[in-house]
Amino acid sequence: MEVLTLLLLFIIAPLHLSIQQPSAGKYREKMYKNPTLVYRNLGKCFDLVILGREVLDVREWLTNTKEESKDAKGDALQEERESIVPRGTPTPQSFSNPEAPSIFSNVTPEDPKSITPMEDVLTKVLPRHYSNPDAEAQPVRNAAGTRTTSAIIERREYDQTVTEPSVKSEKNARIGNRKRNGRGKNVKEMKTKKTEHFPYFKDNYCPPDCACYGGVVQCSDKSADKIPYGIPYSSRYILLMNNHINSIQLDLLRGYASLEFLVLSKNRLTDDSVEGAFEGVPALKRLYLDGNLLASVPTDLPASLEELRLDNNRVRVMSESYWARCRGLLVLSLSNNSLGEGSGSLPDAVLSPLQHLRTLNLDHNQLTSVPLGLPLSVKELYLRGNLIEHFGGKAFNGQSRLAILDLSANRLSNKGLPKDALIQASHLESLNLEGNRLQKVPRHLPSSIKTLNLEGNLISAIGRVAFNSLKNLEHLGLAWNKISKVAPGAFLSLRTLHQLDLCHNALSQVPRQLPQGLRSLALTHNKIQSVPRDAFCWGQAGSSLSGLVRVQLADNLMDMGKLDSKAFRCLRGFQVVHFY
Repeated sequence: MEVLTLLLLFIIAPLHLSIQQPSAGKYREKMYKNPTLVYRNLGKCFDLVILGREVLDVREWLTNTKEESKDAKGDALQEERESIVPRGTPTPQSFSNPEAPSIFSNVTPEDPKSITPMEDVLTKVLPRHYSNPDAEAQPVRNAAGTRTTSAIIERREYDQTVTEPSVKSEKNARIGNRKRNGRGKNVKEMKTKKTEHFPYFKDNYCPPDCACYGGVVQCSDKSADKIPYGIPYSSRYILLMNNHINSIQLDLLRGYASLEFLVLSKNRLTDDSVEGAFEGVPALKRLYLDGNLLASVPTDLPASLEELRLDNNRVRVMSESYWARCRGLLVLSLSNNSLGEGSGSLPDAVLSPLQHLRTLNLDHNQLTSVPLGLPLSVKELYLRGNLIEHFGGKAFNGQSRLAILDLSANRLSNKGLPKDALIQASHLESLNLEGNRLQKVPRHLPSSIKTLNLEGNLISAIGRVAFNSLKNLEHLGLAWNKISKVAPGAFLSLRTLHQLDLCHNALSQVPRQLPQGLRSLALTHNKIQSVPRDAFCWGQAGSSLSGLVRVQLADNLMDMGKLDSKAFRCLRGFQVVHFY
């Protein structure tokens, strides 16, 4: 039954997570920027599995407790019987034999008639023990009030002063029997358990507020003010996000030789509270410190570190010496900080020690210029939401491997993008210039670009040769501009173009001579009144079917009765065109 329960948990948990996942194909280049989804769902998966294991453990514990209680009751009853009627004590029938020895031989009554028969004495003494085993029996007295026996019958043994020498040996025999029956052993075990240390930091221990399984310790969202004590040293992933942790105990992390992933996001850590905390973790690869109160980059980072996230802190300054110990860093994220405050830029070559860096995120800071002397190994550079007005050609001192560049939501104009701006970025595939101050399509862009986003600028017209150099362009965004004129054949050179977005502009007609390889065309919220015959169908391709599968023309000024039906002759049907 337990195996079936665990199997059901392992099947249901992934299904539950897969249903909640967003589309994996959209904005693939930015997926790394939202790691919270990954380890939260991971935490959910482990919570479900641990819940199943805890249910099975509680069930087993209840069964063992019931059996131990039953054994304890049996031992108590046996002890009580032995203490009241010890082994070797004569039975009431044996006192009828006049030759039998009597333990009441010292009775000296004044009146022979006051001698109480042995059966009556036992009847007066023994019932007290049976009715209340914890009560001690009082000495038996005769009618004259004198003491009839010096034997004080107790719960566990007779008084040795009134017994025969054989009684003492019987007592020793009873003790030996108890030890042989396991009573002595149990007492010894109880004493050992009292002095035994709790298994902190052991593999089979898990802090009360956490869930542990397979080297993963999930302690997120517990309102903890410090790292839970006793987390197993063998842990590989420790998740502590969304707590109130304001300090890390001195040398607490030194024993975690296997720790690879540590999440301390959204806590209250400061520079002083993390000083020296990470230098003794030799296998640490991923460290998340986003959402804290740090004003600088920690200086004691381990050499094994590959990913560091310091987003949503208060970091203002950065020095080249910060990276002296973690030269193998691959991902560095410093978005939503105060970098560049006052100076407007970072020191030249401040990141030069990071010769293996692949992803650098400096979104939403106060930089007025792109950092100079960036490592040539950087493939993804994010600078969204800064105050950048100029992008010079000295950002890279040589041919870089840059593939993704995000300069959206800045203050770039056409003058801020000179001819040599991207001359060293011959591998660039995605360029985002959304939300700047461009008045025309930038020229001298690398021919390797496949995705170009120019939305939200001030572009008013598209010239015939605007995109002639972009032979590999597949996605082009021109929405939210002021475009009113597009030269015939302006997009004709873009033979690999699949998606074109011209929504929210001022076009009066559909652009002419659109590329034959186009699959999706968005023209909503314009002022379009007509569709030229050579817009979709032109040249020799006019007699064959177009590759368009979706044309959006909603929210325009077209009169459906005046549209030329021949303008749509090469489309796969009117279901391709959406007028509403």
